[in-house]
Amino acid sequence: MDGYDRKRFILDTNVLLHEPLSIYSFKEHDVVIPMTVLEELDRIKDRQKDVSRDARVAIRTLEDIFHDATPEEIIAGVPLGLKDDEASGRIAIISDRHLPEGYAVFTDDEADNRIINTALYLQKHQGGGKAVLVTKDINMRLKAKGAGLEHVEDYRSDQLVDDIRLLAKGFCHVENCFWDRVGECESETHGREVIHTVSEELLPGAHINQYLIDDTDDFAGRVLDKENGHLRFVDLGRERMMGRKAWGIQPKNIYQAMALDALLDPHIDMVILTGPAGCGKTLLAMASALEMTIEKGIYDRVIVTRNTPEIAESIGFLPGSEEEKMAPWLAAITDTLEVLHKQDECMDGSLSYIMGKANIQFKSVNFMRGRSIQNTFVLLDECQNLTASQLKTIITRCGEGTKLVCSGNLAQIDSNYLTPVTSGLTYIVERFKDFEGSANIYLNGVMRSRLASFAEENL
Repeated sequence: MDGYDRKRFILDTNVLLHEPLSIYSFKEHDVVIPMTVLEELDRIKDRQKDVSRDARVAIRTLEDIFHDATPEEIIAGVPLGLKDDEASGRIAIISDRHLPEGYAVFTDDEADNRIINTALYLQKHQGGGKAVLVTKDINMRLKAKGAGLEHVEDYRSDQLVDDIRLLAKGFCHVENCFWDRVGECESETHGREVIHTVSEELLPGAHINQYLIDDTDDFAGRVLDKENGHLRFVDLGRERMMGRKAWGIQPKNIYQAMALDALLDPHIDMVILTGPAGCGKTLLAMASALEMTIEKGIYDRVIVTRNTPEIAESIGFLPGSEEEKMAPWLAAITDTLEVLHKQDECMDGSLSYIMGKANIQFKSVNFMRGRSIQNTFVLLDECQNLTASQLKTIITRCGEGTKLVCSGNLAQIDSNYLTPVTSGLTYIVERFKDFEGSANIYLNGVMRSRLASFAEENL
């Protein structure tokens, strides 16, 4: 590999916070860590925030690489030392406090500006190849380009789709009548279920547990598996799906019916619900949780958790226990419980009874790490604000007999570092779309009110 093919990537602090092991992603290219980045990691590692853990992981990773290196070797660069043969790159730390005179475009002491100055210096002294600044800060990318840096990139190793419109919706809508396209097919009966086998060419790109619907009022199915050019699906029947109930809640459209079918199926370990505000994600999930915990006794308890940007900073200042601290952020869940019991004579008494009977626990995402959750229905609400690594932390907590429901609206992301295509919710939709233990449903349509529907479409 000659020097002209090799790139030198200068990493911003937010890249290491977003993915602490990102230094291993550049394979045969070189990585440069400006001293300013280490200073920022040092400030962040002691904060009482979830991001402080990522800062500590990044620092420990760098320490493992440089622990035996001399100062001269650190400046020149040491091998990244990955096990695979692809990664032949090197990593260096560069002091950006005292650049040679005349190379500083920005003269103030602001951290972003010092990093941009370093990238500009390396661009002029690269001796061939490219100096590339990698940052997740949009404004910093604009400043760097405006200052004359030729190559500026976002770090997107966890981005699986380029356009949110390409995201798997969890169902396939076949125009006109599905059976008119099928012709002959093999059918077998297992108890009350009828399973059909058709050619995979009929439904190209179908995923396991993907739902099938058409323009008629009769047909609905769900893909079971694919092999040897054939696809097996179970015939669910639209009328039967629309007639199902959970804790008194009946679906109002076919999208809610598909979601309810997945939520009530104990063989599906994870259900991902996406869609606009007011489409019924939380209501259906809570109704299913109560149905399967209290009525059917499949799960021992219900854990409800959600992430908000301020939670790590603000939760400690609220009075009371963890559950009382969480109450303001979980008002959406208590609102939903009230809707489910609004016909009761004494709603407050019903809610207290149900909360105890279903053993409903409100937990902060920050306190889910390190746990092993067994025989539990877990509802992770508003997870569009979580990164892929945060979601991995939560999903890997789920032990035997646990069902996880992830719900979120990609149009309501509050995080400064996430967009719809880089959200952890988008990531798991794509990663799990062919996993036999998960189902994903995009709930199309707002069910709150005509006011909410108009706002969703026109604002």
